[in-house]
Amino acid sequence: LQLHHSGRYHCGGWVSFGMLPWRESEPVTVTVHGVPLSGVSLLAQPPSGQVALGDLLVLSCTVTTGTAPLSFSWHREGSAAPLGTGPRLELHVGDKDSGLYQCRVTDSNSTAESPLLHITVL
Repeated sequence: LQLHHSGRYHCGGWVSFGMLPWRESEPVTVTVHGVPLSGVSLLAQPPSGQVALGDLLVLSCTVTTGTAPLSFSWHREGSAAPLGTGPRLELHVGDKDSGLYQCRVTDSNSTAESPLLHITVL
């Protein structure tokens, strides 16, 4: 099922192999609910969270459950302005990029955040 399948449904048919007139059931309302977001996690490459100045840092955000479409945003030190969007963030790190990173995931009903990940630029 998808969220757009919510609506009113009924069935119909002929009773006794077409000998009696067409009959329809009373309509029923079906409401499809989204799956709440959960299990948001963040992975880093290199996995230690320590990266040399100028090297590439790759962060990946995954979601265990949620109802698509999902939107991803990346934040450092709790900033409101995102560093990027999408489930993956790639940075060639500079001397000011050490800190706590987090992924936020949003669906049509809610927002969930990954745990904070400490990145150290060496």
